[in-house]
Amino acid sequence: MGDIGTHAAHLAEYISDLKITKVCADLRTVVAGRRLEDDGNVLLGFENDATGVLSASQVAAGEENALKIRIYGEKAGLEWNQQEPNSLLLKPLNEPAQLFRAGQQYLSPLAQHNSRLPAGHPEGYIEAFANIYRNFSATILAKINGTRPRRPCWISLPSQMEQGA
Repeated sequence: MGDIGTHAAHLAEYISDLKITKVCADLRTVVAGRRLEDDGNVLLGFENDATGVLSASQVAAGEENALKIRIYGEKAGLEWNQQEPNSLLLKPLNEPAQLFRAGQQYLSPLAQHNSRLPAGHPEGYIEAFANIYRNFSATILAKINGTRPRRPCWISLPSQMEQGA
């Protein structure tokens, strides 16, 4: 939990605005030679007697990151999945589930403030352009210095630039 669980625990405190006050953990090192546990389940107690469960594993075959947050109250539950970061599912008691999407005008001012992109643009969209510009800049800099760009940043130059135009 010192590696994979810490971020989830911090996220749980941030989202709930409650501090974790108690833990009961079942931790294991499945892969021989790892210095920290790579699989664990933790019962959490929060400062207002709320409870939670944190499961974190680096040995869940077939999973990528799969960070999921679920919060349940008396009137509804919330669910967020990092692999679908623009969606938040509200599950009211005795009502149909409601899907909220990032960038929409119906969101609270705080949610709108924290949405950097307009509706329909997934998180990561800006980073994709940043990668293009970074790679282009590295290629230009290498050309100016008379060197060849390193592979991860290398992109094809137009034929005029390759000829020194």
